[in-house]
Amino acid sequence: MSTLSNLLPRFPAYATPLDKLGWWALRGACIGVLGFLLLPILVIIPLSFSDSSFLVYPITGWSLKWYQNLFTSDEWARAARNSFIIAPAATLIATALGTMAAVGLARTQFAFMGLLMSLLIAPMVVPIVVVGVSTYLFFAPLGLADSYAALIIVHAALGAPFVLTTVLATLQGFNQNLVRASLSLGESPLRTFFRITLPVIAPGVISGALFAFATSFDEVVVVLFLAGPEQLTLPRQMFNGIRENISPTIAAVATLLILFTTSLLLTLEWLRGRRR
Repeated sequence: MSTLSNLLPRFPAYATPLDKLGWWALRGACIGVLGFLLLPILVIIPLSFSDSSFLVYPITGWSLKWYQNLFTSDEWARAARNSFIIAPAATLIATALGTMAAVGLARTQFAFMGLLMSLLIAPMVVPIVVVGVSTYLFFAPLGLADSYAALIIVHAALGAPFVLTTVLATLQGFNQNLVRASLSLGESPLRTFFRITLPVIAPGVISGALFAFATSFDEVVVVLFLAGPEQLTLPRQMFNGIRENISPTIAAVATLLILFTTSLLLTLEWLRGRRR
């Protein structure tokens, strides 16, 4: 009983019955909205264990054959390999560029800082179709349209703004006197960054890197424009499967991606808790 009482809200003494009713109504509405958003995602999970060749309810039987098909398929194996090549490489570049930009912006003040910040976070707000078309027109004359390099560069550009914003938020509470003290004692700027600044802002850097990784790993529009047959990623392979022949194997892939993304979000929340 004591555990249950701790979970219930403790209203202040001046709270009226209408205040309590409003509190419960707000929580109920939030739960309803979350359920509405999550239900289309969660219904795909049971379908991945169905023995039917179609994505239909009710499920007549259960089987793991779609997971077996996933792990034994050369096409899906190639797509997974490409995703785990492109996303980590893009994340490393995005993390380095975003962190350096955030540290530079946090230490300086100038007239056009707002304009520069808008340009740096532009990949977050520009429609992804526009990014795909423009990058294809840029890389195609260079002969890089069907290459890993083009995909990694564009995915890094898409992920860098997430690193920039998270690291900037972390640097808001950073004491710059620590850097000045280190420099005054004869330490080089580079060693000061790695020994003083980076350990303090590490949770923000890691959070931004996770956002950049998720952005690259789930991106499909740019891949449609820039990837050749050998650079197909998991989202692009899923897109092809939905367009050509809907197979429950796609549900198996989606289930694994849901688990993978959820683990990333839980890691992110754990890092935020450590930062606080």
